[in-house]
Amino acid sequence: MPPEKREARPKRARVPAFVKKLRGVRNWKEVSAWLEWRGIEDIECITPDQAGVARGKMMPSSKFTSNTSLALPSAVFMATISGRYPEDGNGFVYPEDDGDLKLVPDLSTLTMVPWEDDPTAAVICDLVHQDGRSVEFTPRNVLKRVLAAYDKRGLKAVVAPEIEFYLVNKNPDPDYPLTPPVGRSGRAIGGGAGYSIAGVNEFDELIDDIYHFSESQGLEIDTLIHEEGAGQLEINLRHGDPVELADQVFMFKRTIREAALKHDTYATFMAKPIQGQPGSAMHIHQSIIDKKTGRNIFSAEDGSETEAFFHFIGGMQKHMPSALVMFAPYVNSYRRLTQAASAPVNNKWGYDNRTTAFRVPRSDPAARRVENRIPSSDANPYLALAASLACGLIGLVEKLSAEPPVVTTANEDEIDLPRGLLEAVELFENDQALRKVLGEPFVTTYAAIKKAEFETFMEVISPWEREYLLLNV
Repeated sequence: MPPEKREARPKRARVPAFVKKLRGVRNWKEVSAWLEWRGIEDIECITPDQAGVARGKMMPSSKFTSNTSLALPSAVFMATISGRYPEDGNGFVYPEDDGDLKLVPDLSTLTMVPWEDDPTAAVICDLVHQDGRSVEFTPRNVLKRVLAAYDKRGLKAVVAPEIEFYLVNKNPDPDYPLTPPVGRSGRAIGGGAGYSIAGVNEFDELIDDIYHFSESQGLEIDTLIHEEGAGQLEINLRHGDPVELADQVFMFKRTIREAALKHDTYATFMAKPIQGQPGSAMHIHQSIIDKKTGRNIFSAEDGSETEAFFHFIGGMQKHMPSALVMFAPYVNSYRRLTQAASAPVNNKWGYDNRTTAFRVPRSDPAARRVENRIPSSDANPYLALAASLACGLIGLVEKLSAEPPVVTTANEDEIDLPRGLLEAVELFENDQALRKVLGEPFVTTYAAIKKAEFETFMEVISPWEREYLLLNV
């Protein structure tokens, strides 16, 4: 058709690139356009508490963009997993002053909530005092504090988490043990299916929803595998900035739970949910970059390991037992850290040795990294990353020496890590170097919470006690 005969078509308004993106808006003007483009009705303003549970407020999007002041009681970040508050032994119950803390949305985290029926978005928030000071004991701020210590030395951390979890049948009565779900074959899932594609295929529709929900939120899954446990899966994330990756793990846990519920199943991140099955870990791969040169400080120009590489491992070996309560935060966590249970039981390291606490995977020099295999999947991702990087940083600053690498099986030796929660808390409180990096307010608050959680656990009588003590003692 000749140009003069063509009908004039109305020009479409150009949609800015940031509106099309799922994440990454930078200012309130972009937020308004992003929300309008998607017809968002409600906003979830969320932040992780000490357990990594999403706390916050929901509001209409119109109120969110009107610069409404958001606040949460400080008590939210001093409560145990059961909702109680710690005592100091003299009748004093935390918190003494339950003042409000201001929620400050990190606009770059704005994303969809794909499992809601009405168009809903979520944004992760930081916490500040009323005068604008950062709240030192909140998890996201603790991680930022550790990263600031790296930045002060011209360094940048890069991490890649791997998260294991179980799919289990719904279990409304906690007195009954968890059981593996039935897959598409119609049979209960069994163990020993590590890396089995057929094991993954048993949950095809559920996994499709995990991928769909993740894509809708801009979350990037690197790989997904079936682990050794019955109905146990693992998701690996791409490497990147620690705060961004902690945000992703925080959001992934919500996403996986919601996808499972859609299929009438539970997803659990308990460290040891099923007796006789392997525990679930959150392995953390770490490397450190020189900000000036962009080079990995673990590798020299000739490709060999540097002194910094060994100092980082030395710091982890020395201080990891003291930080264990941040990697294994509950009584159940220590059920995973047992001999011959595919989990570390000491602070050994080795090259491509999965029985050690700290594994150095095979890689080219630019990608040389240290994998921390101690954290369990029940750990708060912000605190696990903060603790792991803090231990390595202390090693770099104090130039600590690493022990020789282990070339034999290391997780069948004597257990060197704390065996229980109270022992771990005591080491945590007494490590002055770790206390300095993490901050006094956080260490004091977190230790008090963990002691209180142990006391609530001691109130529960277990089946083991009824079976072996009821008629025998």
